[in-house]
Amino acid sequence: MVSQSALAIGDEASLEVRSPDGARRSVPLDASPFLIGRGSESGNHLQLADPRISRRCCAVTRDEGGWSVEDRGHQRGIFLNGEKVQRAPLRDGDVIAFGLEDSFSIVFCAPAAGLSLPALLTRMEPPPGEPTTATAGLRQLNVLLQATSLLHSDLPLDSVLNTMLDHAIAVTKAERGLLLETDAAGALAVRLARGAAGVSLAAETLAPSQTVLRRALATQTSIITEDLRQAEDALQMAGSIVGQALRAVVAIPLYARPLAAAAGRGPLLGALYLDSRRAAAFSQLDRQVLEALAREAASILDNARLVERERQRQRLEQELQIARDIQQALIPHGLRDLPYCAIAGVHQPCHSVGGDYFDVFPLDAERTALLVADVSGKGLGAALLSTMLQGALSGMSLGAEPLRVFAHINRFLCDHAELGKYATMFFGILHAGGRLDFINAGHPSPMLVSGGQAVDLLTEGSFPLGLIREADYVLETKTLRDGDTLVLFSDGVSEAMDLREEPFGLDRLRQLLTGGAGASLTAVQNAVLHAISEFSRGAPQADDITLLLVRYRGAGPAAERGVEAPPVG
Repeated sequence: MVSQSALAIGDEASLEVRSPDGARRSVPLDASPFLIGRGSESGNHLQLADPRISRRCCAVTRDEGGWSVEDRGHQRGIFLNGEKVQRAPLRDGDVIAFGLEDSFSIVFCAPAAGLSLPALLTRMEPPPGEPTTATAGLRQLNVLLQATSLLHSDLPLDSVLNTMLDHAIAVTKAERGLLLETDAAGALAVRLARGAAGVSLAAETLAPSQTVLRRALATQTSIITEDLRQAEDALQMAGSIVGQALRAVVAIPLYARPLAAAAGRGPLLGALYLDSRRAAAFSQLDRQVLEALAREAASILDNARLVERERQRQRLEQELQIARDIQQALIPHGLRDLPYCAIAGVHQPCHSVGGDYFDVFPLDAERTALLVADVSGKGLGAALLSTMLQGALSGMSLGAEPLRVFAHINRFLCDHAELGKYATMFFGILHAGGRLDFINAGHPSPMLVSGGQAVDLLTEGSFPLGLIREADYVLETKTLRDGDTLVLFSDGVSEAMDLREEPFGLDRLRQLLTGGAGASLTAVQNAVLHAISEFSRGAPQADDITLLLVRYRGAGPAAERGVEAPPVG
């Protein structure tokens, strides 16, 4: 017999409520209309604790045609299996959602009269007085297969696995059954434990035979022992077997499905374990049923892990999208020219988020800060650090002295070496009179285009931020002439690779910038991006590409009018 606490599917339809934290609960549909919404003020039968869900949200109703869901004023609308609906009939397994991320979803579970687990397990036994014949055995197997079909329903995972354990105990007449699952380190740990009659057992009080489990895992086969007194000495004398006076033990390893291209077994998922202090007598049919149940359990665990991996992937994608949106919001857009300089810039991350960034911000009416930085590595970690650096440097608009800011950032990163990140950076302050004060921290030298010639602004290197705590940074000065153009870039420009893994290089960039003194900054920027694209055509982009172009206009009449020289050609 199976207690009423065991899984049962009866005449009553229900809703499985899935919370944002992954918890699930079943709610019977015991009213029509069955009202769903936030809070109890509107008489809701099901109250969902999400402030984004309307108080009068939706209702599930029943009529002669069955159950239906209808929108009763939810602001974002009601979605059935991903499609927005006003009213729609419900079928078993349909998913109701509310157009919100990280919120509740609801699964409709249709009634299935006559398929309760107690009834099925009762039908597994032959009628009183009927001998156990091959026909009775086939009837038992046929009804058991009907029961195992319930394992693929859209019920909570642990309920399904408990059902599987109850089946296995019923077939073997064991006193207890355990489902063990591998943890992150690959060790087996008890996930579920059941006793006869569907009683749940406390996992911490159980001690399955490690000797039997190790034997099953080592041989990758099932261990089914009917009477341990007749087993080999190694099993008879095992401490857990002797201490618990066990007579019958079953241990079946559970493996995931192998990859399509792989042969043999997939990775170990866990094990099905049953034991009893009574000797057992397993027919060939019993053994086949146990093997079939083990395959069902492995399939369920495998699917659950795949679902969890997919959820983790989706969560990571959402987090990356949020990080990308934040990073893109912090990078200047729609750059506006100033009376003494014209500005253009572009940032192209090679992943969803990147470690490059540039910024342009005024310090006062006569000075503008310019910077390009490149954080080591790619992805979310680099993006977070680049955002932190951007915030720290923006403090210069409050009057902080640049060299002190650089020294502070360098010490901070060195003191937090566990971050495993460093950054190269070029920072400059352009004065209205043409003076450029700048600090370089291991970044590629900007190019200065003056009189039609492109030359490196810097002749000496320096240390990146976060590598050497005692590093000294130097503030240098250069005076720009009217029409001079600064080209700041990250190494994603100079180190862009072609299919032969040859870098684009500084010489190509220098040659490209030479001669076009009259071209607009937009034309120069587009020419550089086009040249890189053509050079690396067919090769994957391995680094972020960042360009910042600043043209000094001097203090003449043209500058005052904001007029830029027309493009050449």
